[in-house]
Amino acid sequence: MTKPTPTFYLFHGTDEFTRAETLADFKRRLGPPDTVDLNTTLLNGRSLTLAELRHACDAIPFLAEKRLVIVTGLLAQGTKKLLDDLADYLPRLPQTTRLVFVEEKPLPANHPILKLAQQEERGYVKRFDPPDAKGLPRWVEKRVRKHGGEIESRAAHQLAAVVGADLRLLDQEILKLVTFANAERAITKEDVDDLVPYAQTAIIFDMVDALGRRDGSVAARTLHSLLDAGEHPLGLLAMVARQFRLLIQVKELQAERANPPLVAKTLGLHPFPAGKLCNQAVHFTAAQLEAVYRHLLDTDVAIKSGEIEAEVALDLLVAGLAAAE
Repeated sequence: MTKPTPTFYLFHGTDEFTRAETLADFKRRLGPPDTVDLNTTLLNGRSLTLAELRHACDAIPFLAEKRLVIVTGLLAQGTKKLLDDLADYLPRLPQTTRLVFVEEKPLPANHPILKLAQQEERGYVKRFDPPDAKGLPRWVEKRVRKHGGEIESRAAHQLAAVVGADLRLLDQEILKLVTFANAERAITKEDVDDLVPYAQTAIIFDMVDALGRRDGSVAARTLHSLLDAGEHPLGLLAMVARQFRLLIQVKELQAERANPPLVAKTLGLHPFPAGKLCNQAVHFTAAQLEAVYRHLLDTDVAIKSGEIEAEVALDLLVAGLAAAE
């Protein structure tokens, strides 16, 4: 016997990007956009009564077979009476209605509407959890294929590392890379380094990591890879100076026991660079960071006043910082 088509759906979890995309696809499958929009009702669950919800769900579709009702934020904060009354109503939804509950966070396993949707033949549940750091490169590879492209494994890992778990931003960068490769070849790590804004920042992180380890050869090699790629010496100096200015701020926040998420929020940074900065700050004392920053400012003045060539100044700067204790 064929299982009946669900009439009420529960989409919950923190992966807002995939959840929104799934809901958009669900709407597309209901019919022509103009007709679906005409028969779609959006409700804010935080101020919704059951009577208002029933009024929306019991309405007859206009020039269409189905009416779509989307309710956000009702189930997580609903009173026991409201949820009990809702549980009584949902199995009796009109066959012409598709009711979707959207919750930004996962509901507990014992939530009455979650349990009802799992048990009731006309209920449907989908939980949206973002991929963890280990699974993020696989997500990138699948997403590239969905957009009609291919990507090398190391490129997928690089993109996941420099952008982080912001799936919407990741998807934007993937679309840009797929368009650049034009489906004629696989996206390479070099494509990511050249086209993704976060990648150049990541390379600067690599150089500062090397300086923190006092590894002058790696720091110098990273510096010259950036110069060879066309970066202007003064631009590089400004990026390094910004990095150490941020490290000073991170060091101060860490002294107040701030964790990486709080650092990211306080400094207005993406989680990826915030996490890297927290790790890098361990390699320096507050006094060392202050001394480095003063040295960077002196180098900037020396270059701009013509006392020394920019590239030579950068080489001396990196050698000096790597040797400093």
